Amino acid sequence: MNALGRHILAEFYGCDAAALNDPAKVERAMVDAALEAGAEVREVAFHKFSPQGVSGVVVISESHLAIHTWPELGYAAVDVFTCGDRVDPWEACRYLVDSLHAADVDATEVKRGKMTGQLAQKVS
Repeated sequence: MNALGRHILAEFYGCDAAALNDPAKVERAMVDAALEAGAEVREVAFHKFSPQGVSGVVVISESHLAIHTWPELGYAAVDVFTCGDRVDPWEACRYLVDSLHAADVDATEVKRGKMTGQLAQKVS
């Protein structure tokens, strides 16, 4: 089955709370994860919440990486969405697991834009 993109939806548990609350560290990890996967970074936007937590997105030519952190729970919700065959979203996800010191991860891959029937004919 062909698809336009692959979307990893990941739950990171047992992460380093200090790292999850540091917007510079989270941003660096996300940008480096995109680069590690072979993506081309276009835009970066991150926000630090009060009293804690960071949310951000790395826009890549191939789609995006997004994160929302709950340092008090050691938890991060991570999305890695890539289009095409050149960039492997699992590479980015593995990099983030190491960077954020996640003790446990629950991740699922969703195929986006499944190329079947009429859609496949329009794209070809």
